[in-house]
Amino acid sequence: MINAILAAEELLASRVAHTFRTYPKHIAAAIGTLLLCAGGGAFAVASLGPDAADLPVKQVLEAVRAVPFADQAEALDTHDFTLFRTETTRSSDTIEALLKRLGIADPAAAAFVRGNSEARNALLSRVGRTVTAEAGRDNSLQRLSARWMPGNDGSFKRLVVSRTGATFTVATEDDALTSASRLASGVIRSSLFAATDEARIPDAIASQLADVFSGDVDFRTLRKGDRFAAVYETFEADGQTMRTGRVLSAEFENNGKVHQALWFQEPGKKGAYYRPNGDSLVRAFLSSPVEFSRISSGFAMRLHPIMNTWRKHTGIDFAAPTGTAVRAVGDGTVEFAGQQNGYGNVIILKHRNSQETVYAHLSRIDVRVGQAVNQSQFIGAVGSTGWATGPHLHFELRVNGVYTDPSNVAKQDSGGTPIAAASRPAFDRLAQATRTELAAAFSVIQASAD
Repeated sequence: MINAILAAEELLASRVAHTFRTYPKHIAAAIGTLLLCAGGGAFAVASLGPDAADLPVKQVLEAVRAVPFADQAEALDTHDFTLFRTETTRSSDTIEALLKRLGIADPAAAAFVRGNSEARNALLSRVGRTVTAEAGRDNSLQRLSARWMPGNDGSFKRLVVSRTGATFTVATEDDALTSASRLASGVIRSSLFAATDEARIPDAIASQLADVFSGDVDFRTLRKGDRFAAVYETFEADGQTMRTGRVLSAEFENNGKVHQALWFQEPGKKGAYYRPNGDSLVRAFLSSPVEFSRISSGFAMRLHPIMNTWRKHTGIDFAAPTGTAVRAVGDGTVEFAGQQNGYGNVIILKHRNSQETVYAHLSRIDVRVGQAVNQSQFIGAVGSTGWATGPHLHFELRVNGVYTDPSNVAKQDSGGTPIAAASRPAFDRLAQATRTELAAAFSVIQASAD
């Protein structure tokens, strides 16, 4: 019950934040009209008080007497109610196993779903689909629904099994995803990804955070107590998140220094991240060619795992499972894509200023020589081809043909452009709203610590 209340509060807060971000002018006009009417037609509105952020916070504790269990049971006996439960499908599911996890004890419902090909195909052997059941007080099935995205076109499918008396019906419906925004925050205790897991932030959002602040924060040397907050997009089906979008704004406090970023798109231009003062955070290179990975060997002398001799390691190795997507760290052109001795399957990208990046030991190559690629574009997959003792990506940075430490790749010159003067007022309004949102996120952290 507590988890359900917290989830409802989180959803409500997300919807309110999304409404303010989407319809700021409409809401401002409505509030202004209300104030004018209440003031008898006055045309000026005075400040209503000090900034809420400056007001003292007082904690009030009050004992609450619990209602006796017998009274609660008696109240339940006199009322009909519906139980709502949600589960996620597993590869090993049978209809009976799924219904049992949903708290359904209804042989007739199980027989219907098992015998209906439309329902059976939507629920069985479909890993990760969200299923919601509505049950009566006797745990009989009243309604069963499942949602999934067949593609990435902004729509989803909904399977609905309904009960009317002793009869069941099934239907599959098409509907559009709704966009919303979520606010989350966390504190570093060991690593960024451990902290984002604790804060229930999806890995895709955590990876974006690392990319956004890669030029300002060294994520390999985070300090215990560093903290972060983010507002990010979600795309929902019936109030349940189906996928995440981009980070809309974020703040990272590292070693006492605060870094902020917000997403802004000028009319007719490509969107990008900026500091609140308008400076671009766009970097010529990403910090890592592999998301959610760890460095297994750095740019230094090491004992070669095959030759068993001490040699200089000319790049960085990222440990990751075979098949993990590899992305281009910057815009460039494919100079080489094929096999090369100990590198195995390798891609070499040529960038501006005589810079090259190398991606070796790939299990798959998804680009061809001469092809132009964009930053973050997937170009291949992690493997163990060539001289490799296990699956990993060997990544190199060469400047004028000279091997350079790739750990500093994200600190290259900025690739962004300043905001046009005509767009500056809109940007400043967004920056102010961003400060308010992120301050709210950090207040949650402080309240939890207290």
